[in-house]
Amino acid sequence: MLTQINIYNKFISALRERNNSKQTKEREKLNKIQAKEILGSYLSCTSKMPCYSYNLSALDCIKGSKLVNVKGSVCYGCYALNGNYKRYNLPLKLQHKTKNISNNDWCKALAYLINNQGNKKDKNFFRWHDSGDLQSVEHLKKIIEVCKMTPNVKHWLPTREYGIVNKYIKQGDKIPKNLVIRFSAHMIDTKPPKTFFNTSTVHKDKSFIGVECVSYKNKNECGSCRMCWDGSIKNISYKYH
Repeated sequence: MLTQINIYNKFISALRERNNSKQTKEREKLNKIQAKEILGSYLSCTSKMPCYSYNLSALDCIKGSKLVNVKGSVCYGCYALNGNYKRYNLPLKLQHKTKNISNNDWCKALAYLINNQGNKKDKNFFRWHDSGDLQSVEHLKKIIEVCKMTPNVKHWLPTREYGIVNKYIKQGDKIPKNLVIRFSAHMIDTKPPKTFFNTSTVHKDKSFIGVECVSYKNKNECGSCRMCWDGSIKNISYKYH
């Protein structure tokens, strides 16, 4: 009799454990609205980019907030503080997204939208920060975690925050193969930053260095070009416009 009771109790315990596990998994599932709430917005769908992207407020740029006042810098007259960004008050509206990076589900939400937001763009590629930039080493670690969670997607991360990336590397951490980080030159018509990472420059009165981005010949759209995501291209130079 005791054996039958023990078997019955074990059966009930196993059933409850299975149900609890199922309920936990259901809670862990995301939908687009939940992912948007965690991140603070859906992914960007800019006209130039062939893929979806993620943005932060240009007001929260660390290096960029200083360069924006320096004539001759790439950030001077920043597009993410003017035009439609300014018209729709986006610099201020996007600032809450910087705080949302600390959300424990930030990586999961971003990876979910990269895979599920829609099919209007090329989902094999992803661009980080069509406005804004890295905030900290912890932020970079989270971006790299998203890259690992989306191994079939090629990621491109342009940044002026050399120190954050270098500090990450000094800690012994590695960059996944599906992520290309490009150190962006601060000033127009200058040489690429000295680094083993990929780089980008902007040319105006001088010849381009490395490979020239030709989007200016295509209504400032990437079209079928994916050079920015190509790690074999050391430096890409964008024509000033």
